[in-house]
Amino acid sequence: MRTISGFKSALVIAALLITTNATAQTVDEYRVKAAFVFNFAKFIQWPTEAFKTPSDPLVICVVGQDQMADSLRETVNGNAIDGRPVIIRQIAIGQGPCDCHILFVGASAMKGFRSHPKELTGVLTIGETPGFAGDGGAINLKLEDGRVRFEINVAEAERQQLHISSKLLSLAQVVKK
Repeated sequence: MRTISGFKSALVIAALLITTNATAQTVDEYRVKAAFVFNFAKFIQWPTEAFKTPSDPLVICVVGQDQMADSLRETVNGNAIDGRPVIIRQIAIGQGPCDCHILFVGASAMKGFRSHPKELTGVLTIGETPGFAGDGGAINLKLEDGRVRFEINVAEAERQQLHISSKLLSLAQVVKK
């Protein structure tokens, strides 16, 4: 009996370690993705009508991904971009962009995004699902060999009247569609 009980204990401990490791890996992934999203904003030029005044905040909206919203809040933590405070908003699927400058579309919200991408104007759309940049998103974050990489759909960014710095483009995989 002790062997079975010891074996069960070992299985429970192993399961907890695997769960903890997977959770930590996901948290780290979203911290890295949040840093990417925050830093992308430094290399994007929005149309002048995107902001009403020079002190208007830069609004980053997150739909369909609670962990990303939390990681962005930690990353932003009172920082500003070009003198603009940065605000993180979590929105519901189908709610609309609610005056967002950046819209992060989590995997669970992708279906809703596919049906409405053309309705967005002057919004940098960032996703995390395969094919996001090819399906009308501007930037897609993806995991390759355990690292976060990104691809940019330049045509979509131009359609949104966004100018992406050549410095950022030089680091990206450019998607042509």
